[in-house]
Amino acid sequence: MAIVHRERALEAPGEVALRDDRVELSWRDVDRTVNRIANALRDSGPGPERRVAVFARNSAETVLAHAGIIHAGCSPVPVSFHLTAPELAYILEDSHATVLFVGPETAAVGAEAARLAGVPLVVGWRCDTGAVTPWTGWLAAASDDDPPSDVPALPFLSYTSGTTGTPKGVNALAGSPVPGTTVDAYVRSMRSLPLAQWPGHLVVGPLHHTGPLAGVRLVACGMPVTVLERFDAESVLAAVDRYRIATSLMVPTHFHRLLSLPDEVRDRYDVGSLKLVTHTGAACPRDVKQAMIDWFGPVLFDSYGGSESGPLCGISSADWLRRPGSVGQVRPPFVRAVAVDADGNELPAGAEGRLAFEERDGRSVAYLNAAQKTSDALVRPGLFTLGDVGYVDDEGFVFITDRETDMIISGGVNIYPAEIENVLVTHPGVADAAVIGVPDPDMGESVHALVVPRERTPDVADLVEHCRASLAGYKVPRSIEFRDDLGRSTMGKLTKRVLRAPYWPQR
Repeated sequence: MAIVHRERALEAPGEVALRDDRVELSWRDVDRTVNRIANALRDSGPGPERRVAVFARNSAETVLAHAGIIHAGCSPVPVSFHLTAPELAYILEDSHATVLFVGPETAAVGAEAARLAGVPLVVGWRCDTGAVTPWTGWLAAASDDDPPSDVPALPFLSYTSGTTGTPKGVNALAGSPVPGTTVDAYVRSMRSLPLAQWPGHLVVGPLHHTGPLAGVRLVACGMPVTVLERFDAESVLAAVDRYRIATSLMVPTHFHRLLSLPDEVRDRYDVGSLKLVTHTGAACPRDVKQAMIDWFGPVLFDSYGGSESGPLCGISSADWLRRPGSVGQVRPPFVRAVAVDADGNELPAGAEGRLAFEERDGRSVAYLNAAQKTSDALVRPGLFTLGDVGYVDDEGFVFITDRETDMIISGGVNIYPAEIENVLVTHPGVADAAVIGVPDPDMGESVHALVVPRERTPDVADLVEHCRASLAGYKVPRSIEFRDDLGRSTMGKLTKRVLRAPYWPQR
């Protein structure tokens, strides 16, 4: 049984299964290529941990590489294509990867990283770097017969974004195969994914992030997928219209860019085929989400989680309209969410604290080669946290108010930046904002705002008064700095550690 189900290759061999900006591949093409990748990996001897890294921009080959790794009974290690050679080498060494896939844009950096880390095999598509084994020749030498599908399936090993320190490898609790699950059973289980209920998925985010990697799982379970190399607002609308896309996964930054298109461009494309648009990453401002619901219809589904956990909570458009700001209720395999205090005691409904979650089998998040970080995530046996602050209402709906590690302590008082940021971005002159703590000789830390203006730079005094109207005095920024950009990641997240670093040289 192939990872792209044999029935799809037999029933509709010529139907388009996978397309990118360059090529369209049929189910027959995909089936044969995935088999060749899996067989070539098995022949190469991928090492005891069986980890294979992918360091490439979005393409059909990127999807196929991940699918072939799964089919070989190996563990895919998706890596951000933004990394430098030393950064990539760190992940290759930490994960014990023995094979690295690269694309034309990443071949040179990938080859250097593999040299630094001692990775023996680098395979690349559409590139002529001498240290890279050509994809076409590597595949041609392998069999396209079905490899065994009764071998154990291994989980993706994703690396945390590093917003709170050195990236750590994690196997997400949700979406990972239960130990002992075969490749065949794992692939069949993907059919229950919400995104797998309608044919026609559009990948718009980088395939090294957990969310966009749903595209790999969808191809694996027989659902056609279109991959964009990079996000472009009008290109997204054009793809939805042309290919009658039913599902996609986006982040709030994508929504901002879509909503910024002129009306005449937006009106040019039909988005009526959309059935489900999951969004994740950073919190979505209420006005932005409302505008997207007004445009796309009630098809938005907010998914909250992390690389460590996979999706923890989710909320439909209908529920969100009744509870604006919530990220929803826990989703299987998670069974409970609760807020806890600094000592791990559970708090009543509506009380703010560290958010903690319980998985149905009592599993907790685990970080590769990082025992202390794993321990820090455990509130107590069976209950873990990702470090976010918020509350749970009396019906189990979760609300995120901030990330604990971003907290500012000024004069002994805890200040959560997200509350201030949410006020700043409601000012008509503010396009984006980040709030951090900077050194203060008297208070320890003071509140400092980094602001990206919309067009004209707003008056500092006006911004202060705007904040004072909604916030307690101790939360109002003591200083404001204007910037052209805050360096958000491709998933819309801010790296507060990087933003703080210039102000804390001794740290």
